[in-house]
Amino acid sequence: MSRQWSKQINLWTRSSFFIVLSSLVVIPAIAQTSPRSNPAIMRPAASSIPVDQGYLLGAGDKIKLDIFSVPEYSGDYQVLADGTLNLPLAGSVLVQDMSIKDASAAISRVFREWLIRPIVTVSLLASRPINVAVSGEVTRPGSYTTTLTEGGIPTLTKMLQLAGGISQSADLQRVQVVRRSSRGGTTQTRTVDLGQLLRRGDISQDLPLRDGDSIVVPAAIAVNVDDANLIASSSFAVSTDQPLRIIVAGEVNRPGPHSIKSETVPQAQVGGAAATVGNKVQVPTVTRSLQIAGGITQSANIREIEVRRRTNAGSEQVLKVNLFELLQAGDSRQDMPLQDGDLVIVPTATTLSPADAAILARASFSPDSIAVNVIGEVAKPGLVQLLPNTTLNQALLAAGGFNTRAKIREVSFLRLNPNGTVDRRDIAINFDQGINEQSNPPLRNNDTIVVGKSGLAGIGDTLGTIFTPLSSFFGIFNFFRR
Repeated sequence: MSRQWSKQINLWTRSSFFIVLSSLVVIPAIAQTSPRSNPAIMRPAASSIPVDQGYLLGAGDKIKLDIFSVPEYSGDYQVLADGTLNLPLAGSVLVQDMSIKDASAAISRVFREWLIRPIVTVSLLASRPINVAVSGEVTRPGSYTTTLTEGGIPTLTKMLQLAGGISQSADLQRVQVVRRSSRGGTTQTRTVDLGQLLRRGDISQDLPLRDGDSIVVPAAIAVNVDDANLIASSSFAVSTDQPLRIIVAGEVNRPGPHSIKSETVPQAQVGGAAATVGNKVQVPTVTRSLQIAGGITQSANIREIEVRRRTNAGSEQVLKVNLFELLQAGDSRQDMPLQDGDLVIVPTATTLSPADAAILARASFSPDSIAVNVIGEVAKPGLVQLLPNTTLNQALLAAGGFNTRAKIREVSFLRLNPNGTVDRRDIAINFDQGINEQSNPPLRNNDTIVVGKSGLAGIGDTLGTIFTPLSSFFGIFNFFRR
């Protein structure tokens, strides 16, 4: 009996010694000094990277682990390829796809087996490279790598900027972010409406991204001028550093391929007590392309201009532009911005009223002048520079009017057609006639007006042709008579 008591007392003594020894280690971990008495608690190291709960840890991240008053277990650690931390005493602890807060809680739970109420702080020292794939209607689709040190957690719009910006073919309402789980291999797709971000400032649409995310920017099924203008003015639009290569076809004076550069426009900016002048980049638009192409002709149908655009997916988008709404109602949306590779087609008008012709002549995208040939019996025959939409009667007056030998009742009118044929017709002259396609047509560049001789002038020229040799003969005869 005495032996059993002696053995039991020995066990109690050893256990008490173990408890006392353990207390020497764990008692500091029990103490919970309030932040007011010790503000250093829970404060990350000065070299740590500030992150929010949107960042999830992964392989390659370097963290700093602080266990309050237990420096022997604190230190710098790196997340291994399997998403775990190899910690002293605790061993392998999984932190893959955990936020900083969740990782601190997970490590704290593991250390509770050895420490009483451990206070664990995790801070990020260096982030792993974050790889995001971008595809669809962007300038440079592909895979992009960034880190937190380059401006915080990458967001959707930042990655679109890295990819060169989204094109005007994009569907703002259906941008997709595809996220793959590293654990189960499943994917989650979230559709983002960037139109809400641009129109209403809904910052929730600018999603924070994670390593392995994919961004898909689809092409719009039907593009409208509102979205095109919205994209062009956004911070993640295509860069305007390089000139645009476009083609202008149809009723313009210089159809074919053209290169258009963006323009810098001075803009007043209010700052402090005085206004300063800054610069705003103006993206090339439809009207600018018409100006580069020499302006429209008098037969242009500006109500049904088409902009044909090829998407990255290979499909073609057709956008209708009505520039008459711009001229008459001031609808600036119609002057939509262009992008590289656009084809602008100006169709031919079937009918054009005098009022419409006058409006076209005053438009900024009409040519400054047209050249018309007025030859024959006028005071100043030759090439005459006229304003657009000048009529045939006005061209005759600009050439000085008929001379005394002119056939004043009618003139011949010649026009070179785009297909290479020549349209020739005789037009009766009436200077009291207003603009009229038949009797007083508006002129186009390179039109020709031929003013013939009157009947009397023609007879005189014929007689002159006949009698000129005779007068020469009699002149020689008179010479020999001397």
